[in-house]
Amino acid sequence: MISKTQARKILDYNLTDILKYVIEINQNRCDNNITYSRNIFLPLTHICQNNCGYCTFKQTPEKAQYILMNESEIHNQLKIAQQYNCKEALYTFGENADTIDIVKDKLKEYGYESMVDYVYNLSHDTLTKYNILPHTNMGIITHDELKQLKQVNASMGLMLETTNRKLLNTIVHKDSPGKDPKKRLRYIKQAGIEQIPFTTGLLIGIGETFNDHIDSLFEIKKLHEKYGHIQEIIIQNFKPKPGIAMENYKEPNLVDLMKLVIVAKLIFKDTLSIQIPPNLNRQLMPFFILAGADDVGGISPVSLDYVNPEAPWPEIDKLKDEIRSINYKMVERLAVYDKFIKKEYLNDLVYEKASYLRNKI
Repeated sequence: MISKTQARKILDYNLTDILKYVIEINQNRCDNNITYSRNIFLPLTHICQNNCGYCTFKQTPEKAQYILMNESEIHNQLKIAQQYNCKEALYTFGENADTIDIVKDKLKEYGYESMVDYVYNLSHDTLTKYNILPHTNMGIITHDELKQLKQVNASMGLMLETTNRKLLNTIVHKDSPGKDPKKRLRYIKQAGIEQIPFTTGLLIGIGETFNDHIDSLFEIKKLHEKYGHIQEIIIQNFKPKPGIAMENYKEPNLVDLMKLVIVAKLIFKDTLSIQIPPNLNRQLMPFFILAGADDVGGISPVSLDYVNPEAPWPEIDKLKDEIRSINYKMVERLAVYDKFIKKEYLNDLVYEKASYLRNKI
């Protein structure tokens, strides 16, 4: 593992200088497997308390396509997902949506008091009625709510994005109280205390610096060394989109992203996975894999990436061929990684379903 000083030096290197690390990383891999999860993305609501400068996911109540997905619709979607052998249900939706009256009223209409209660029930149904594991990312919730959702989730997630608090005063996060890095690090810590298998990551290209990247990775490292609960770190590149507040921001370049993946791999070695979203990096995945990425995340044959709807998922077979071209093999995983399928991490109900599905892959 490398120090902060060494990490900063690598980020300053040119492409020729980093090739030795590419060779080292590929010589020292424990296997040639690149993992993915076959999933369905279920955006329960697009209503959110935050107003991030890069976001197209949020919708205002006046313009929302729907206020809150109903249970019948969700079950119909889960049935389709099961027909396509999806084994993960990704429940992602706006943070603190239930503090907004129109969502609160809809929850009451459905018979629920809060979004946590609603997603708890949906996750329980997902586990008991389908061969699918729930993963929830709903922004920051209380510690008690985190404990509640652990009972019915195989894993959970929250992007750290960055440790740079100055972005709270910029177009990026000035209207997004949930994006305070201190709050997000505290939440990731609470997930560690509860031993919840967890996904986090960095958002690259939103006004942060190389030093911020290093600080963010080492903050995650500190939590992972103490609690051992982090499954994967996503290195997600910002993509400008027409109509967003940040549409004139430049997206990060390939070499800088490759260097960051190299640094992340050298920091964490094989203690967790480094994930690159394939729909945001079409035809570039071999470069990131050679730099140290070993996971491509959830890929859905039945739903959009609602966070990046303009970027369709690659076809799984085509991505497999692309990865095979550099002598790596794409293999399916669950929403919870194999090493976390233990009773110390999973409630009995989740453990039984995860153990069953692991044998079906």
